[in-house]
Amino acid sequence: MSRDSGYDAIIVGGGHNGLITAAYLGRAGLRCLVLERRHLVGGAAVTEEVNPGFKYSVASYVVSLLRPEIIRDLDLPRHGLEILPLESTVTPLPDGDYLGRWADHDRTRRELYRHSPRDAEAYDDFGTLMFQLAWAVKPILAMVPPDPLSMSPRDLKAMLRLGKHARDLGEKQFNALYKLMTMSSADFLDEWFEFEPLKATMSASGIIGTFLGPRSPGTAYVLLHHYMGEIDGVFRAWGMAKGGNGAVSESIASAAREHGADIRLEASVDRVIVRGGRAVGVALEGGEEIYAKTIVSGVDPKVTFTRLLEESDLPTDFAEAIRRFRIRGSSGKVNLSLSELPDFTCLPGRGPHHRGAFSISPSIDYLERAYDDAKYGEFSRQPYMDIIIPSMIDPGMAPPGKHVMSIFVQYAPFDLNGGWNDAKREAFGDAVVNTLAEYAPNLKEAILHRQVMTPLDMQEVMGLTEGNIFHGELSLHQLFFYRPAPAWSNYRTPVKSYYQCGSGTHPGGGVCGASGRLAALEILKDLGR
Repeated sequence: MSRDSGYDAIIVGGGHNGLITAAYLGRAGLRCLVLERRHLVGGAAVTEEVNPGFKYSVASYVVSLLRPEIIRDLDLPRHGLEILPLESTVTPLPDGDYLGRWADHDRTRRELYRHSPRDAEAYDDFGTLMFQLAWAVKPILAMVPPDPLSMSPRDLKAMLRLGKHARDLGEKQFNALYKLMTMSSADFLDEWFEFEPLKATMSASGIIGTFLGPRSPGTAYVLLHHYMGEIDGVFRAWGMAKGGNGAVSESIASAAREHGADIRLEASVDRVIVRGGRAVGVALEGGEEIYAKTIVSGVDPKVTFTRLLEESDLPTDFAEAIRRFRIRGSSGKVNLSLSELPDFTCLPGRGPHHRGAFSISPSIDYLERAYDDAKYGEFSRQPYMDIIIPSMIDPGMAPPGKHVMSIFVQYAPFDLNGGWNDAKREAFGDAVVNTLAEYAPNLKEAILHRQVMTPLDMQEVMGLTEGNIFHGELSLHQLFFYRPAPAWSNYRTPVKSYYQCGSGTHPGGGVCGASGRLAALEILKDLGR
């Protein structure tokens, strides 16, 4: 069955970037249709009540990177977006002590001084430099990457603007940025600090979502990537959305609908219809064909080009570049329903630390050993974990007196030795719970229900190839000009009228939304809008 839909654009995938593209196109007067394979929008940014009364941010769980201009342009607070701040990060230590970093700057300084007077002195200088570098990089996040080999006026002008921006940084900032782009997070932090848990906790921001260890070159940039967030103008602030991260996606979907977009759920796209080198529509798995003038893919580059298209639709060199695009999944997620709060040995009893994050990262060596397990095809026996207790910040996430715990885990390789199955999924969940119970002994008895998400689960449930949460690794050879392939980083594709707007494009992953916004603006340019 086929029909002329009357739509100007069809967006494949209802993740946050696809929804943002639809909202911006709709705001410009285009009639859009979003097709989402699941029963709810959001991709990896979803909230689900997996067992009665307990709501999980199943995969993505925190907010900071969402671009302020998107929040303003789409008026997301009016559509229900409310971000609640996380007030601290606590790193429990094996000896029963802890490292705490708090919203109160003076308290953090006193805490650092307790462990290392030198680090307490260096911390502010480091924060100032990272602030400056993040501000230096921010304009690039809002820039469509030019093709450095192109002689077109648009690309030449963009290259000149980029060169001027680099020149204006100044020698100190340029040198520091160069180091960040090439060094490991561990080596970069070694130049600043001496207290091992501080270095480990900070370097963990450089390994999130990557198949790299803290000593791997390139992880320092990923650290900077996570420094570029802000909430209500507060730089480097992190929080969670009231109602879980699905509330972020729902607010964007509401804005898209207000601007005229239609969103169809349980509508899985089988392929993009290409005629004469131009995308003209999509075919759903049930056989229905829907036509539109513009087709936009919000899914990852592997699905966008190797599953939705025939290889014959693409130039050979481009198809080969997409095959080489690295998209190895490395992360897992464990969500727990609890009868009581975890009682941490380092900070006994209920306290303000329960409204912040916990990082299981006692040393660089600990993180590197966790990576070693994954390098050789096993999940980490003692993994790195980033933990929050959403019900302490938003009581509506759990029944009265009960709690939910969100645990992001490194490392869980997609290519596990022997493959993933139910037994290995449970063994992975056990490794996470057993490790965390070393710091909170009451945890095991408090667990009412647990959900374990492996990279294979993220691929099968959420459509993330190999479970990669960033739609592709954030390594230097896959950034800016080269994301996802040379000469095609400008959201267009070799197929006319077929665009890409997912996190596999510049500037990359996280609940950022810049890819969706920039793709929409480029589409509108091509349409003369």
